[in-house]
Amino acid sequence: MAKLSWQQRFFDPRSPARRPRRAAYALPTLFTAGNVFLGFLAILRSIEGALLAGTGQLGPNRNFEAAAIAIGAAVVLDGLDGRIARLTNTVSDFGREMDSLADVITFGIAPAVLAYCWGVQFVTPGGLLPDHRAGYFIAFLYLVCGAARLARFNVQTNPVPKNPGRPDRKYFVGLPIPAAAAILAAIVYASDSVPLEWWFLSMLWLGLLALLSFLMVSTWRYPSFKEVNLTGPRSPLTVILFAALIYLVWNYSQPVLLALSSVYVGTGILIRAGGIIRRRFRPHPPPPQPEHQAG
Repeated sequence: MAKLSWQQRFFDPRSPARRPRRAAYALPTLFTAGNVFLGFLAILRSIEGALLAGTGQLGPNRNFEAAAIAIGAAVVLDGLDGRIARLTNTVSDFGREMDSLADVITFGIAPAVLAYCWGVQFVTPGGLLPDHRAGYFIAFLYLVCGAARLARFNVQTNPVPKNPGRPDRKYFVGLPIPAAAAILAAIVYASDSVPLEWWFLSMLWLGLLALLSFLMVSTWRYPSFKEVNLTGPRSPLTVILFAALIYLVWNYSQPVLLALSSVYVGTGILIRAGGIIRRRFRPHPPPPQPEHQAG
């Protein structure tokens, strides 16, 4: 029996328009369902971590670590489901709405719950943090801004960032919510999942949440990497870089994942700041000279 190629497996050869087989539509939906499951798991493990820390065990918490890992794995699945849908030509309105609802759970509710349980709940109030109500508000603000970011992404067909980049590149308008969730999970994971107890560190944590909330609803430019072709040929240098990245993540996951997420979040800030500086120091054209009329 002849072995079928991936095109033959996903596309109906009897269709003149090369329509995908019905089974192909289930593949990106399975990735989205896995995304929802990981978000649900992260919420449960965050609650379990809070219950464990509430007994007085404020050291490394495996439940907070599992919640952070689940959110990080969901970021990978979220990046794959859209690419697989485009690769198999199974992009649909149902899949887009399903993906947005999954993102609200996995990258909105789950990081907000983890952020509060890990970074606010066990902090002794003091200084600029007299109680935990600020944590309630900023965690909720993060969730609302993330939902607004997803809603704007769905209704805008061709959004233009406030600082447009090269026309041959594709960009996100505002920080994507998976990137915001990724840096929160990376910080929890890099800290050995030890919950915060000092009010000053908690204030810095809430400041980061507020910054991410602003970046998600901003119109600042972030690279999307959608021009990267997964099925195209690869140069030897690209293969070496990918292999080195996998090695570093596998052996030094805590600092590497924190660095990757921090660099991406900082990219939009640096691009915006660079645009402001260039406009301020750009030489202004000379004013037009008045015309001299002969008469």
